[in-house]
Amino acid sequence: MTTRRDFIKKTTTGTAAVTLGSMVFPSWANARILGANDQINCAVIGVRSRGKAHVLAIHQDTNAKILYSCDVDDKILEEHNTWCKKHIGYVPKVEKDFRKVLEDKDVDAIFIATPEHWHAPMAIMGLQAGKHVYVEKPCSHNPYENDLLVAARNKYGKKVQMGNQQRSAKTSKMAIEDIKKGVIGNVFKGEAYYSNNRGSIGHGKLIDVPKTLDWELWQGPAPREDYRDNIHPYNWHWFRNWGTGEIHNNGTHEIDICRWALGVDLPETVTAFGGKYTYDDDWEYPDNQQVTYTFPGNKFITWTSHSRGIMKPERPGRGITIYGSKGVMELSRNFYKLYGLDGKLLKQEDEATISATLNTQGIGGLDVDHVANFFNAIRKDTSLNSDIRDASVSTMLCHLGNMAYDAGHTIEIDTQTGKVLNSEKAMQSWKRTYENGWEPKL
Repeated sequence: MTTRRDFIKKTTTGTAAVTLGSMVFPSWANARILGANDQINCAVIGVRSRGKAHVLAIHQDTNAKILYSCDVDDKILEEHNTWCKKHIGYVPKVEKDFRKVLEDKDVDAIFIATPEHWHAPMAIMGLQAGKHVYVEKPCSHNPYENDLLVAARNKYGKKVQMGNQQRSAKTSKMAIEDIKKGVIGNVFKGEAYYSNNRGSIGHGKLIDVPKTLDWELWQGPAPREDYRDNIHPYNWHWFRNWGTGEIHNNGTHEIDICRWALGVDLPETVTAFGGKYTYDDDWEYPDNQQVTYTFPGNKFITWTSHSRGIMKPERPGRGITIYGSKGVMELSRNFYKLYGLDGKLLKQEDEATISATLNTQGIGGLDVDHVANFFNAIRKDTSLNSDIRDASVSTMLCHLGNMAYDAGHTIEIDTQTGKVLNSEKAMQSWKRTYENGWEPKL
């Protein structure tokens, strides 16, 4: 069997063209060679919500400029132009079709904050066009895209950072260093959790596509569906054709930190429970879910999600708890707390600036730090805090959580490839069906 590592290794040499949507970008066609002090020219793709956090973070670098705001909806672009004028003092060029942005040789880096079915295909196209890529989590819609994106990064040699910004949190880094020093002994469990009170999305009604929206390009690589009134601009998260559910939408962050703290890679087994409990609507993923991952060395991670349920009053809406033989750590985007086994608080460190945790933008100081790390890696060839090779593993854990839920039983994992060994039903989700002409390939 060809392993995941073998697949990635085979793509590190040679060149190829990536074809998507009838456009071909020859390798390195539009790449600028940057010096350590050169301005980094950026394009932000998807600007309704999360993209604004990217804009503000980019703007903090005095030697970076946003050349393009890109979105498939004219209404969103018009609103964003007004917002840019107020918050960054200028209005970037506007483009609806991101492929035209990739043709511009002056663009050095693209920031992707689109619906999730576009993340990997767009990132691959960006790499093939010679651009560095900052892609929001999750980095893929399915495991096949995970491997393909990592392979593309290796082939084209550009920087690819995933937007799990807590990897750049000073307090989280401090916690990981303390774990390495043995402050809480041997770590064995990571507990990731998220709670929210999302409402019903109703039953979508077929309506005409808004005149401002390019529905064809919005769908891109996804099989075509008629437009309904409960999909755009946010509820696509809960539809399998475009989104990946809460475990990816938010769990990627906390599961990633647990994996970092425990020092683990792919799991040996995954068990998932849950269901859709709260509303009779079009939501296609579990709205309450519990996932347990087991790893070599008798370590495990749990993910607990209450997308549409009452928040626990004794704890924040999201976070991470790391258990060790000598103590416990509690982490979030904004702090690190160390406890003894008796529950006594021994140490607390807070981030200098507060990051939002439950809204759809998530704007905060961690975005600035994460983007700064991305820019430093471009200019100085330094390490990324969330290089796509590692970030794809955390994304894979989230995929496996959904796959175990669909299988309805504990799934066993090949720890080299991530493939499920005991469920054909789970493996049906390894690769999606793509709209004709839109499948990403190397």
